[in-house]
Amino acid sequence: MLKFPKSAVLTLGALSLAMGVSLAAAADVKSVAVAAIVEHPALDSARDGILEALNQAGYKQGDNLKWQYQSAQGNTGTAAQIARKFIGDKADVLVGIATPTAQALAAGTKQIPIVFTAVTDPVQAQLTPSWEASGTNVTGVSDVLELDKQIDLIKEIIPDAKKVGIVYNPGEANSVAVVEALKKQLPEHGMELVEAAAPRTVDVRNAALSLAGKVDVIYTNTDNNVVSAYEAMAKVGNDTKTPLIASDTDSVKRGAIAALGVDYHDLGVQTGRIVARILDGEKPGDIAPQTSDNLQLFINVTAAEKQGVLLSEELLLRATQIIR
Repeated sequence: MLKFPKSAVLTLGALSLAMGVSLAAAADVKSVAVAAIVEHPALDSARDGILEALNQAGYKQGDNLKWQYQSAQGNTGTAAQIARKFIGDKADVLVGIATPTAQALAAGTKQIPIVFTAVTDPVQAQLTPSWEASGTNVTGVSDVLELDKQIDLIKEIIPDAKKVGIVYNPGEANSVAVVEALKKQLPEHGMELVEAAAPRTVDVRNAALSLAGKVDVIYTNTDNNVVSAYEAMAKVGNDTKTPLIASDTDSVKRGAIAALGVDYHDLGVQTGRIVARILDGEKPGDIAPQTSDNLQLFINVTAAEKQGVLLSEELLLRATQIIR
């Protein structure tokens, strides 16, 4: 039988204790991996809101939270690669910002909890079977908007509008759902939809140009290609005197005349609270997908002047924020 000096025994005991404490501390650290399809102000605000909510819930980076974030830079193939990496890392919760990244995560695992955000129609995107608690590993927060309110805003700003243009990515489920809904609803208001496809961000400018002179107004939803290239949209609107109305409030700061939309930072905070609930032990399948009813009206007076639109005082008085 080997005998160790008393000092060595004490040292080994201290080391074992330290290792035990270290392993326990490591077990207390939760990991959240966040993937976004692209970086633009709305999605970035959502990401920051998620982290803010986790901090409020007591999860702090460098303490008890391992936080990973990657953007696919608009590439769905890259989104799939990021999903595989995060799933391989065995994060405690996966977060998909926007439809393509949420879909990539959901396609890769049925076990790890997934929380989506900034997804317009999770049912159409086949992320959840319904708007009820799904019993699966997926839940989240939608940025869906009531299109009737969007159409009312278009009519208020451009009362004589008959043709509404839309630039969108036909490969993005969110956008396809909005286009199909507008096709059905606009005729009820005496208007029709004119489409222009932009499968890539670089296609946005030419798609917008193709609508100029053919439509009375261009409406933009939260299509990620369009939002990523909104300055190009705004230049076309200004140069051709084609009014732009958006559903993303951040796009108003970048050249749209107006938007009635959700606050994406608030949407992120709402999403982060769901993530915290899951980290605390709730199952994603027990949490029904949520929406936001915190709508804000942003107005850009300078953009209205450049695009040849006179805004009513009543509209300005209702605005949450006016950009000049």
